[in-house]
Amino acid sequence: MQDYRREYERWLAYPGLDESTRAELTSIANDEKEQEERFYTELEFGTAGLRGIIGAGTNRMNDYVVRRASAGLAEYLSDIEGAKERGVAIAYDSRNRSDSFAREAACTLAAFGVKCYLYSTLHSVPQLSFTVRELKCIAGIVVTASHNPPEYNGYKVYWEHGGQCGPAQAEEILSKIRGLDYFSTKHMNYDEAIESGLIKLIGSEIDEIYYKNTIGLMLNPELVREHGGEIKLVYTPLHGSGYVPVTEVLKRIGMNSVYVVQEQAQPNGDFPTVKAPNPEDPNAFTLAFRLADEVGAGLVIGTDPDSDRLGVAVRDANGKFQTLTGNRIGSILIYYLLGTMKEKGKLPENGLVVKSLVSTGLADAICRSFGVEIKHVLTGFRFIAEQIDLAESTGERTFLFGFEESYGFLAGGFAHDKDAICAAMLVSEAAVYYGAKGKTLLDVLDEIFSIYGFFTEKTKSYTLEGKEGMERIANAMKGLRSEPPMLFGSEECIVYEDFSENRRIDRSTGEESEIGLPKSNVLRYFLPGDAWIIVRPSGTEPKLKLYVGAKADSESATEERLESLLGAADAIVSKLLG
Repeated sequence: MQDYRREYERWLAYPGLDESTRAELTSIANDEKEQEERFYTELEFGTAGLRGIIGAGTNRMNDYVVRRASAGLAEYLSDIEGAKERGVAIAYDSRNRSDSFAREAACTLAAFGVKCYLYSTLHSVPQLSFTVRELKCIAGIVVTASHNPPEYNGYKVYWEHGGQCGPAQAEEILSKIRGLDYFSTKHMNYDEAIESGLIKLIGSEIDEIYYKNTIGLMLNPELVREHGGEIKLVYTPLHGSGYVPVTEVLKRIGMNSVYVVQEQAQPNGDFPTVKAPNPEDPNAFTLAFRLADEVGAGLVIGTDPDSDRLGVAVRDANGKFQTLTGNRIGSILIYYLLGTMKEKGKLPENGLVVKSLVSTGLADAICRSFGVEIKHVLTGFRFIAEQIDLAESTGERTFLFGFEESYGFLAGGFAHDKDAICAAMLVSEAAVYYGAKGKTLLDVLDEIFSIYGFFTEKTKSYTLEGKEGMERIANAMKGLRSEPPMLFGSEECIVYEDFSENRRIDRSTGEESEIGLPKSNVLRYFLPGDAWIIVRPSGTEPKLKLYVGAKADSESATEERLESLLGAADAIVSKLLG
């Protein structure tokens, strides 16, 4: 924690401060609480990079924070032979100031002699991930805050494998950043950097390669070309970067009845038609549902601003739309991909599916039935990317699919982060495939449940802003560790795991063992009959997150059990949060 008042006054006194920032800081001269919030700490740089509210201060996203972070990255790269020449790819989404932050990053890196490949228009996370690998860059940057509210922006750093940088790298980059001042970083003029070749603008040539790779993942391309127009589909980009790539891919594969929500088609960092541009939230689909009713569409999809998350809704037998959870979208795609590969004799014997540990157990059941290995990793798609790299380097496994319950999906592995563009294509392909058999995706979900049992999951988030909120979250995790819950309602915890200590305790025997995953601030509780509970702080937002999964013999029994466990866990967590 730093002396917020001294840092506030230092910023205000800096003679080179731009007038906009000076005016913003002057406006809070009599607001000590606001000064504290902006300056009591610095934005944390971790495996997800930076993320925060746009504004002046060390605890905000602004030009000075972006320049300092970029200078730290540049100094880190300077220690690696050949890194400057290999360069850094930079993309940005539709958020307010994303384009200017991307340019600030490029100009700072260029001042250190680091070559930059900067997209000339907004582009998605998966396209950046792909570009890093395609151009053999040493690193990448995406300026985005994903699906956060409009006041946020962020800065994510990727490594040469196309996934986000790991904990050790993030710590080393952070140590470089901490050694730098906000106001003395090198910075090159943009036009000079372009003229010198240190900044090279990326055009459509990389997009074409990405589209070709994506479309190459289809399992039934002929069927979609023949029948794709029979599936009426509504798509909303939610004012983000998905509009061009998603519509282009769908058009090329033969989905000729795609209707775009025009009010949400154009990029707009204020996201004026939604409370938050989050395809996990059914309210984000309000305009899409209205359009679907007008055109008679039975399928709705939506992508978030940086197009790494995909939401899906399907019209049911009563004519109402049912939004699918990320777990159910992932399960349908696994079932479709593995089933179709087996049907065509293309299912590899060494196939691999990877999921985050907070995602549904239904995926495990499906994979087991097809003889495909499924690995669990910590939350964060970079852990899935690590498994893709491992599979590629050893040749022991063939990566097929990865997903997180938070609406992130990836097939193929040519990109190493979640890819809503590819997922939109695969969902559309699955809809055509099953549609030819007279089934909707809801019918397919019922089929899956009839085979594997009823799995249901829910997530509850506790949003606690600011310094006080972070302290309450830390105290709650401390309380759960000091007195681990033995009972959740009437159900007993049979196995307890503390990932911060890499410790697993079987409560029936008292036996302790290692979990075998990297240490993390996560607690997991197993209950009888495939039920589980997980508590963890978010790595990118001021939230504590509670995950609950249950299984039973019927849908009603599963829902009843889930609600009981969620209520019991919520009572424990809420009490500790005060």
